[in-house]
Amino acid sequence: MATGQGFRWRTVIEVGLISAVIYVLLGAPGLPASITSGSQAAKQHVPVAGAKIQSLVYPDKDLQCPGHNYDIHVFSTTPLIIYIDGFLSDSEAEHLVDISEGKWQVSTVFNEGIETTDASVRKSEKALVDRDHTVQCIEQRALSIQGWPQETFIERLWTQRYNTSGHYAQHYDWATASKAARRVSTFMVYLSADCTGGGTNFPRIERPGDDDARWCEFLECGVDATTEEGQGVTFKARKGAAVFWMNFDADGRGYKETIHAGMPVTGGTKVGLNIWSWYQAGHRID
Repeated sequence: MATGQGFRWRTVIEVGLISAVIYVLLGAPGLPASITSGSQAAKQHVPVAGAKIQSLVYPDKDLQCPGHNYDIHVFSTTPLIIYIDGFLSDSEAEHLVDISEGKWQVSTVFNEGIETTDASVRKSEKALVDRDHTVQCIEQRALSIQGWPQETFIERLWTQRYNTSGHYAQHYDWATASKAARRVSTFMVYLSADCTGGGTNFPRIERPGDDDARWCEFLECGVDATTEEGQGVTFKARKGAAVFWMNFDADGRGYKETIHAGMPVTGGTKVGLNIWSWYQAGHRID
């Protein structure tokens, strides 16, 4: 009997030690950051999504940005979709194109968690841009338009180049999502639009009435508005303009209406810029 009791006590101790090791490797969830200050996640006050944290960016402490004017056109309130005319100046748009040169690589897609290339889904090139003063000011402009939401940060910026026949099939920008971490919003910015086609289509968003021609400056109207499905709205690719939308509602539910596609470029070249905002509960800039 004594031997059996000793065996059971050793088993309990061993299980406890193994559990403690696993707990620490997971970042000690639930403990205050001050207790776990030895880990990088704790230093940044990050409860989860350590890999995503590495793609978030922060402004230089002494960053000073010039004023910039743009025009806001609210297309939808639920979900919030805005067309921002003049989001970038001509010089800013051209600068982003210039600093992308020499960095283009084939765009990828994720299929069941595996990163691969599939031109039938996404045919374009992408470039990770360096964070110089101009880029940092654009990042901050994107946050200011949203009202500097708490615990929300800009992801590292990528440009996208679509040559003739380039496109991106219907998809969501949600990525992985939880109550504590999710990609809350998207800016699709047009840096260069020397092309035909290439608009951004939302197949589940209702088009304005035929008698409301005011939106035709920003939307494909008439024959040009027809997609293969014959549905939704297509925002025009116009240099310096941006389409902004919220990916989730206030309760963290993804908007199904935000499924969208980069329509095929039928001639010329389009260069775009993705600006994604990531919500990370508890994350702070030290």
